[in-house]
Amino acid sequence: MTAVNSDDLSAAEIAQAVAARTISALSVTEAALARIASRDPVLNCFTDVTGDRARAKARAVDAAVAAGKKVGPLAGVPFAVKNLFDVHGLATRAGSIINRELAPSPRDATLVERLEAAGAVLVGALNMGEYAYDFTGENVHDGPSRNPHDVTRMTGGSSGGSGGAVGGGLVPLALGSDTNGSIRVPSSFCGIFGLKPTYGRLSRARSFPFVASFDHLGPFARSVEDLALAYDAMQGPDPDDAACTTRAAEPVAALLARDIGGLRIAIAGGYFQNNVTADASEAVARVARALGTTRTVEIPEAARARAAAYVITTCEGASLHLDRLRKRPDDFDPAVRDRLLAGAMIPGALVDRAQKFRRWYRARVLEIFESVDVIIAPATPYVAPKLGQVTSMLDGVELPIRANIGIHTQPISFIGLPVVAVPVPLKPMPIGVQIIAAPWREDIALRVAYALERSGAVSAPRPRGF
Repeated sequence: MTAVNSDDLSAAEIAQAVAARTISALSVTEAALARIASRDPVLNCFTDVTGDRARAKARAVDAAVAAGKKVGPLAGVPFAVKNLFDVHGLATRAGSIINRELAPSPRDATLVERLEAAGAVLVGALNMGEYAYDFTGENVHDGPSRNPHDVTRMTGGSSGGSGGAVGGGLVPLALGSDTNGSIRVPSSFCGIFGLKPTYGRLSRARSFPFVASFDHLGPFARSVEDLALAYDAMQGPDPDDAACTTRAAEPVAALLARDIGGLRIAIAGGYFQNNVTADASEAVARVARALGTTRTVEIPEAARARAAAYVITTCEGASLHLDRLRKRPDDFDPAVRDRLLAGAMIPGALVDRAQKFRRWYRARVLEIFESVDVIIAPATPYVAPKLGQVTSMLDGVELPIRANIGIHTQPISFIGLPVVAVPVPLKPMPIGVQIIAAPWREDIALRVAYALERSGAVSAPRPRGF
């Protein structure tokens, strides 16, 4: 085999090189483990490194290649997962101290199994906000994950370790979860691509839940092609997740280069043009210019959608954790505990109203998609704040950081729309834009993201913070 440095290779390039025997899966794995050992003491993305397992998998991939067997589209590609995914032999901590007392998981999560079936190599589990109730990436038990472009700043959450690990070049792929924005926010702050698929598209089996009616799982990557390869590998029905679609897999990687000239693309107006800094506005403007669109559409009652999402989130979250709150309140992050306790006291009538409004809102948004194919909107109102920062200014008002980072993501995940977060490499910090499509049209969102990447309007900048 030729000596090849795998550090700067994409997932697609790694898989091609491994299949062609120009590089070994084991050497790629060892390089990833070396990067983790070198960089993670600063970035604090990993809570568990599965070195022995990774080496065994890599050797198996190399043996298959040597025997002339067909290997998957992610052969030899290192990946890591948010620590709410079950990983065989590890307790699924979900960012908490309480869960560390759980028995080791007897089986991997479905999405881990599917990525490894495609040849990918799991190298570890990643830091996250406690029980996924977080937008900052700060964990009181494991410490904050740190932004790879400025380690004094947040990664965003709750999939902060996932965003930091990919943005920092530790792994080319990672998995996270998105309930109200937890894939899109770290993608925006860390300058990478993230996919929140349609609700029910990817199995959540054997992952620790937060809000069952909102929870999505999805990938992070440094390119759209890598994002699509991971997404394709994870698709398909799964009887172990009752919410998972029975639709057959609809692969998108082969469709990315299709012309987007006939697509109807609009900018989200009204609510989505308020509560933003100049950076967020500039990012949306750059994407709009690259796509040649000036058309705007208004998503009705988006502010109410965000409020309803808050009500349902805190109520369902409180119900899930009620026994733990009663028995071990002092073992929670106080900020998480207090929000869950508040959720436990929300009157049922308010939850009922929020759910009824949700049905109305979904119908109105689907009407918009009768005349447009894609809506673009800010992913976050600002670039990554400083670690420990408590408030920020939006439209001249000082607002709490933790509660408002997801101001533009919550109205979208509220009704389960597919979104690709694309990074606009502003300086000194990147920021993301949401590419939003109708349900089950991940292909359209990914094609638009791919066209933007090819035009140079969006890209994942190299880490520069350490």
